[in-house]
Amino acid sequence: MRMLINSPESVVADALRGMAAAHPDLDVDVERRVVVRRDARDGRRVGVVSGGGSGHEPLHAGFVGYGMLSAACPGEVFTSPVPDQMVRAAGAVDTGQGVLFVVKNYTGDVLNFDMAAELAEEDGLRIERVLVDDDVAVTDSLYTAGRRGTGGTLFVEKIAGAAAEEGAPLERVTALARRVNESSRSFGVALSPCSTPAKGSPTFDLPDGEMELGIGIHGEPGRERRAAMPARDIAEVAVGAVLEDLAGVGPGGGGPVLALVNGMGATPLLELYGFHAEVARVLAERGVPVARTLVGNYVTSLDMAGCSVTLCRADDELLRLWDAPVQTAALRWGR
Repeated sequence: MRMLINSPESVVADALRGMAAAHPDLDVDVERRVVVRRDARDGRRVGVVSGGGSGHEPLHAGFVGYGMLSAACPGEVFTSPVPDQMVRAAGAVDTGQGVLFVVKNYTGDVLNFDMAAELAEEDGLRIERVLVDDDVAVTDSLYTAGRRGTGGTLFVEKIAGAAAEEGAPLERVTALARRVNESSRSFGVALSPCSTPAKGSPTFDLPDGEMELGIGIHGEPGRERRAAMPARDIAEVAVGAVLEDLAGVGPGGGGPVLALVNGMGATPLLELYGFHAEVARVLAERGVPVARTLVGNYVTSLDMAGCSVTLCRADDELLRLWDAPVQTAALRWGR
């Protein structure tokens, strides 16, 4: 496979060096693998920390900045960061108001963030944890016990970060993050496999003319394989699966949604916007009002072609926090 890298061994460090050069408002520790907003300790706000394996960019480091994450811990490709990274990040952003860990539900992430929380608490920090498990495709997978954490992570990090920026206490930021997770559902589709730098070839076999419904962001198997379908039919399947699981969530089981149409890394915006047109059609036909929409590559899987749909039932408070100013490498508005 042709990749724009120096070597598989240096790919994460090289990416972090590039991020540091491109974004001087971030403090990027390449050796210890921690990305922190430079003003993290200005004021007295709750710290919001997340992290996970590299290869899903811009998640998580691309969301460090004003109104979102205080710090992120990138692991090796598709590999959890280690507890030392998380403890270092928590210490770097703690202002005495406590720190929230946002954790995608993958076994390595869960174990390492739990251990980090214990170590940080031994150092005198107050730590809360929120587990993101929004994927409706499968209950258990190669990497998880329970549902996987995918596109809903973006909603959790944005809204928790906005609440922290406003000065909300740790208990409130945590409660909001849990409410966003409980109100979010996702479903992903792969049109091609991804290739890790270390392997240099596809991580799984997906024959020409087939697609994987319910794929995970590490290439984990989904619900089923089918012959390739047009965008309109894929939207029916993905949105249908999300709405079926989202039924009953929100006031009266309804209300408007935040909608994320997310590319898996190798799908151009031309295709994503065309796919979003079908998603919007399905939602309109089913009487689901869309309050806000985000289309692009945000929670990716290296060079996988495909997409995911995430919907979050949103009340006025969640919409206000979603609209609040944000300034990160990958997400910015209102400032």
